[in-house]
Amino acid sequence: MRFDVITLFPELFAPFLAAGVTRRAYETQLVNVRLWDLRGHAEGNYRRVDDRPFGGGPGMVMMASPLLRCLQAIRTERADAAPVVLFSPIGPRLDHAGVERWSASAGAVLVCGRYEGVDQRFIDQYVDMQISLGDFVLSGGEVAAMALLDAVARLQPGVLNDEGSHQADSFNPALDGLLDCPHYTRPEEWEGHKVPAELMSGHHAQIERWRRERRLEITARHRPDLIAAARAAGHLSQADEAFLAKPE
Repeated sequence: MRFDVITLFPELFAPFLAAGVTRRAYETQLVNVRLWDLRGHAEGNYRRVDDRPFGGGPGMVMMASPLLRCLQAIRTERADAAPVVLFSPIGPRLDHAGVERWSASAGAVLVCGRYEGVDQRFIDQYVDMQISLGDFVLSGGEVAAMALLDAVARLQPGVLNDEGSHQADSFNPALDGLLDCPHYTRPEEWEGHKVPAELMSGHHAQIERWRRERRLEITARHRPDLIAAARAAGHLSQADEAFLAKPE
């Protein structure tokens, strides 16, 4: 798959693409990331990409023409109709299901907005979808693009050391969409706190039941909406329901 990233700050991506376990996806081009410096598609001596908003107000707005020229250059090189994605507060929130869809796709063109936003005419004519990370505002779309790329990369075969690692992540369908359970490592006792006895038992069924109950407990406490979704999908067993019915 290939992701073309339109950005004013391509240098922000250099350490991200070269560090951590997900770098394998980028180095092998399982996830092929191409960075496009928007200023390279601006005109004039100053390579201007933004201007004052009509109607007044604070800040600047990214101009439509440099964005279109950059998009046209990408289209020429890609020779496909990859969707154009803008990271924006008005888009639906990115979730695990969305990441799974992207991980099985041919990629996209990611537009990283800056300043007060992007000229609406470019959005109306050329943006296919908008994505949000949550109800907060970032200085630009670069962090959001990195979040999407990282989430997609770790789902690719051979990227993680353990092929099944991501299946034990929060929100994964393999966990019925629940939050993950707590994890422990050496030493067995730390500052007077011991590792739960179930994890030290060596009894696999007992360990799995403990983990399942902790997932149910944590999800019910922090994200009851995920419990409701799992229940509606028929993912909760009688044992799960009996555990959830117990007083805290």
